[in-house]
Amino acid sequence: MSHGVPAPVSDWDVIVVGAGPAGTSTALSVIHAGPGLRVLLLDRADFPRDKSCGDGIAPHVFDRLGRIGVTGIEEGWTPLTRLELARGSSSVARPMARPVYVIPREVFDARLVERAVAAGATLVRHRVTDVRATAEGIVLDGRYRAPVVVGADGAHSVLRGHLGLRDGRRALAIRGYAPTPSERRGTQVIRYGDRRQPSYAWAFDRGDGLSNVGYGELLPSDRTDDPPSRALLLDQLDRLLPGSVAAGDQWKAHHLPLSGWSWEQPDGPVLLTGDAAGLINPMTGEGIYYAVATGITAGRAAAQAFRAGNPARAGELHRRAVRALLGRHLKHTWTAARLAESATLVEGGIRAARRDARVFDELVELGLGDGRISRHLVGHLITGVARRTVPRTPLTRLAKGP
Repeated sequence: MSHGVPAPVSDWDVIVVGAGPAGTSTALSVIHAGPGLRVLLLDRADFPRDKSCGDGIAPHVFDRLGRIGVTGIEEGWTPLTRLELARGSSSVARPMARPVYVIPREVFDARLVERAVAAGATLVRHRVTDVRATAEGIVLDGRYRAPVVVGADGAHSVLRGHLGLRDGRRALAIRGYAPTPSERRGTQVIRYGDRRQPSYAWAFDRGDGLSNVGYGELLPSDRTDDPPSRALLLDQLDRLLPGSVAAGDQWKAHHLPLSGWSWEQPDGPVLLTGDAAGLINPMTGEGIYYAVATGITAGRAAAQAFRAGNPARAGELHRRAVRALLGRHLKHTWTAARLAESATLVEGGIRAARRDARVFDELVELGLGDGRISRHLVGHLITGVARRTVPRTPLTRLAKGP
């Protein structure tokens, strides 16, 4: 046996680091845009595997997947049509304009992995720790090399660190599973707390007798305060949804890198998607739609840049596509999250949604999809809900658009 001889480098057309929804959507998109391209999908875990998440899948996710020929991921799971929002004594419960699904990530992610492998991607279990840019391409751990590499490696992304991008604001959440009470069957429940906003507990019925239950809150921006402990998170969950903690199990906590007013993606052959890109809705903590949508744009950009023989242009292509898709929306969700720091405004918005179905639908779209703050929503917040607490000028300017 020989010693000290480095293993040969394995060459690929595109490498995707991370096989969650962002990574598998990227791989599927590469193959859809460039049939025959050699795609390597790296992940530190075997699938199926559990992942801490609220498990809610918005209809926009299936819309995006359908555009690259991926359908049926939700088969066997029950669509939910009702959402309850509450803070204090204010509450609203209405049917949503479109149903959502609550699918455990152990199932959802594994199905996407299966589709990516069936489409032609090669899945390898490997934890990436080192990223080097060379004249021959991007080399990972001295073992894998490609002209374009996509980082879909989550909240603590190695690829994001390689690009030297700063982290934005974060939230911390804990999730478990508990039996669904009869009064919450077929419903998604969100109940806002009174700690650092936005903070809320949730209970999302899976339709199989269990609910995904959890609680999350914004972390301090200056990072001088201690983050909330596991005990505190569970205490807040039990206060807002009594009985959930005693009945629940499989508790897992996770960080949420929240999106900001704008979004960064450097030029070059290294792209970021999903949590690694800091793309989680700061108003709700929802991230799967962003993961799938930006994974698809990254895959398209990677395939286009590779086939043009210009991998360095991949970053620019991806950045333009994401900004065209989400740029204005991100500004609106950032604004909504800042406004949600006011408990008075949150309660007023809930009351407005109870009176007006369109307000309810617009809040859902803003929190789960790619919605915006409309003039209609602004009008209800300003004139009928929280006249004294809502700054007129920023909201009105957003409602009018750029």
